[in-house]
Amino acid sequence: MQLSLIVRGQHPPGDIAGHLRDDLELVTRAEGLGFDGIVKGSHYSAHPFQSVQQIPFLAYAAAIAPKLRLICGLVLLPLHKPLDLAEQLATLDIMSNGKLVFGCGIGYRDVEFKAFGVPRAGLGKRFEEGLEAVKRLWTEDFVTMKGSHFELVEATCTVKPVQQRMPPIWIGANADVAIRRAARLADCWYINPHNTLTTIERQMDLYKRALDEYKKPFPGEVPMRREVFVAPTRAEAIRRAQPYLEEKYKAYRAWGQDKVMPEGDDFDHGFDELLEDRFLLGSPAEVAEQMIRLNRRLGVNHIVASVHWPGMPNSLALDQLQILAEDVMPQVRRGL
Repeated sequence: MQLSLIVRGQHPPGDIAGHLRDDLELVTRAEGLGFDGIVKGSHYSAHPFQSVQQIPFLAYAAAIAPKLRLICGLVLLPLHKPLDLAEQLATLDIMSNGKLVFGCGIGYRDVEFKAFGVPRAGLGKRFEEGLEAVKRLWTEDFVTMKGSHFELVEATCTVKPVQQRMPPIWIGANADVAIRRAARLADCWYINPHNTLTTIERQMDLYKRALDEYKKPFPGEVPMRREVFVAPTRAEAIRRAQPYLEEKYKAYRAWGQDKVMPEGDDFDHGFDELLEDRFLLGSPAEVAEQMIRLNRRLGVNHIVASVHWPGMPNSLALDQLQILAEDVMPQVRRGL
C-alpha cells in the first residue's frame, strides 16, 4: 500500500506567503516520514479560499523533496492548450527525474469554464482531444492534429518526459461515463474522495467491465483519495475533524461539486450522514482496518490522504502525517 499526501492548499484569506510556507512544510515532513508522493490539485477563482497554483508548487516540491512522486491531482484538461501543457508537464518530469504522474479531469465549476471561454457543451470531446494531443506530443517527433479548440501543424514538444513512453496517466472521475473514459484512456481511475463507498463499489464493477471491453488488464496501481483524521478514539477524531470538514464541504456544495456525482451522493446532509461511508476517521487501528478493507473490497493500493482543511492549524496536520506514517501504515502493511 502506497501513501501520498494531497496538499489541497486552500486557506482563508490572510498571509498567503505564510500559508505557502506551511504547505511546503507539509511536503518536507511527508518526505521525511517516508510518504510516496505529493499531490496538488488545481482550481481557479477559488473564492472563499486562497491557493497557489499547481505546476509551480510541484516544481518547488521537486527541489525540496526529491524522493517524492509529483502527482497532478488534477489538471483541468479542457481549460488548457495541449502543447503548452505537454511542455509544462514534461519539464516537471525532468525536474523530478521521472517522478511525475499526470492526473487529469474535466472539472465542474462554471466560473472556471466561463473564465477560460470553454462551453459546457462538448467537454468530453475537448478532454479526449486534449489528452490525445498531449500523448502524441510526448511520443512523436512532429504532430499534425486538428482539434475543436486547437490545431497542431508539425508541432513538436520542445522537451520530452524522462519516463518512457510517458508519465502515468490517472483520470479522476465521479460519473459513470467518466469512469468508462478512464478505463479506455488512462493507466488507472483515480478514485474520488466524494462518492460513498457503496457507490464506488458499484462503479468499480463498471470500471472492470469497461476494462474487459477494451481488452485492458486491471491496473497495477489503484489510487484513491480520502479525507483522513486519526485520534485515540473515533469519537475524538470526528469531534476534532468536524469543524474543518464541514466548512470544506459547504464550499463544495456552493461550487456545485455534488451536482456531477451519482444520484444520492449529494452533500445536502448533516455531518453524521455525510461522513458515513466516506471518510477515514478513527483510532490508528480503526483507520488501518478501513484502509485494509478498501484494498480487499476495491483493490485500492495507493491512499491519497487529505489531512488538512481550510482553517486547520498546520501543527495539527503535521501531527496527522506522523500518526499515519508511524501508527497507521505499519498496521496496514502487516494486514495486507
